[in-house]
Amino acid sequence: MYYLEETRPQRPLMPQDVLKRAKVIASGVQPLQNLIVLIHVGEEKKKEWAQHWITRGFRAIEKLLSTSAGKFCVGDEITLADCCLVPQVFNARRFHVDLRPYPIILRIDRELEGHPAFRAAHPSNQPDCPPEAAK
Repeated sequence: MYYLEETRPQRPLMPQDVLKRAKVIASGVQPLQNLIVLIHVGEEKKKEWAQHWITRGFRAIEKLLSTSAGKFCVGDEITLADCCLVPQVFNARRFHVDLRPYPIILRIDRELEGHPAFRAAHPSNQPDCPPEAAK
C-alpha cells in the first residue's frame, strides 16, 4: 500500500495533515483469517475463530472511528485506512459476523461500495473470481 502512495502522488492515500496521518492505521485483524491460519484451526472451528477475532478487532476499530471518521475512516478523504476496512467488512460478511454493533464501520463501507475504485477492486470483479463467489 505504501508503494501505491509513493508511486501515485496525484492520488494520495495518506492525509497531508500530520495528526490525521497518524490516525491512518492498518488493522491487525486480517492475518487471523488468512487461509493458512484457517486450515490450521480446522474446518469445524474456523467460523468461530474468525468471528471471535473479527468481532474483537471491529470493537476496537469502531471505537477509533468514533474519534476520526468523517465521510470516511479519517475525515472526508479516502485513505489507506479505508482501503484496509473494506476487505475486512467483506470478510466479516463471509463469516456471518453480526455487523449491527458497528454503525460507523457500516456507514463507511456503504459510502465506499459506490466508489468506482472500490467497485472495480471488489473480489467478484476480478478475472480469477470463481463463479460461485461472484455477485
